Amino acid sequence: MKAKESFDFDTPVDRRSTSSAKWVKYQGKDIIPLWVADMDFRSPPAILQALHKRIDHGVFGYTLPPAELNDAVISMLEADYGWKIKSKWLEWLPGLVTGFNAACRAVGNDGDDVITAVPVYHPFLSAPGNFGRNLIRVPLAEERNRWHFDFNRIEDAITPQTRLFMLCNPHNPIGRVFTRDELTTLAEICDKHGIVICSDEIHCGLILDPEKHHIPTATLSPAIAERSITLMSPSKTFNTPGLCCAFAIIPNEELRRRYIRAMAGIVPMVNALGYVAALAAIRDCSDWQDALLEYLRGNRDLVAQTVSQIPHISMAPLEATYLAWIDMRAAGLKNPIKTLEEAGIGLQDGADFDGPGFVRLNFGCPRATLEKALQRMTIALERPKV
Repeated sequence: MKAKESFDFDTPVDRRSTSSAKWVKYQGKDIIPLWVADMDFRSPPAILQALHKRIDHGVFGYTLPPAELNDAVISMLEADYGWKIKSKWLEWLPGLVTGFNAACRAVGNDGDDVITAVPVYHPFLSAPGNFGRNLIRVPLAEERNRWHFDFNRIEDAITPQTRLFMLCNPHNPIGRVFTRDELTTLAEICDKHGIVICSDEIHCGLILDPEKHHIPTATLSPAIAERSITLMSPSKTFNTPGLCCAFAIIPNEELRRRYIRAMAGIVPMVNALGYVAALAAIRDCSDWQDALLEYLRGNRDLVAQTVSQIPHISMAPLEATYLAWIDMRAAGLKNPIKTLEEAGIGLQDGADFDGPGFVRLNFGCPRATLEKALQRMTIALERPKV
């Protein structure tokens, strides 16, 4: 049996000279950036090797999806989820945000409604308005330190003009992995009202709770699959978001045609290196992914332990992602983000996700960096309020 390779997640990588959005925000300031959702780890060696080989070729013309990449996606979906898809269902995209913007344009008409549960990844909140759709926000329920759908409120919010439900699972920012029963109930509501589900599943490779399993919404039943647009990408799991490569899975032929028309003329082709990285990630990086998840579990536990020791803040159990959703509503701070920045730690404001009073902390970084940031947070929040 081949021994598993050892991977280094502890050595810091200096990103300050790379025009990194995450690090440029606080350039010249002693503030540790733990906000935007990319990790501070080098991508897997197999991806770097594949990119070097492609770069050495030296020609970077317009590039179509390699046939072996479609085959790799098909094999991965069947192996991981028992989901048998056809190659023609795949549409390649230069990112997930492009994907759900295209869904908003493809489903319904001007003046129709799009519904989502909040708090949620902030581009969900702007995408409907980009194409003349109205956004309906339904708050997620929080009970006994656990977030879940409020199905009664969802059904009450649906109008005769509601055409699309935008789902995030695993959920950003709350970190839930929704159960089969939860997804089935949601899908049945949508089916009853003739609503298409666009499911952002980009974090499906980042399940931290070993008792939880990601269930693609489209696998619930053939009928649900016919009303679904599933969006995935290896970019979050393997830290390649800057290479801009994602895909949509659309089983229904008419819906797929509408989606392709919605992209026409405004959505560029995926770049050549994005395809290379995606293929290497899916085909050659499972050992790296396993090691990453173990490391992230340690970071998650460190965040949870620290939060539990600071008065007046809390976080729900985190089942997936490398993003902690921290409740600071009882901390007595007028501006939690400003307070934390003054202490030297840069988080993302929960108001961006329609979750005022919360902050989102990205713990996808070396543990020593995280420990330093959490020490700063502890000092800032334990300091008497003036």
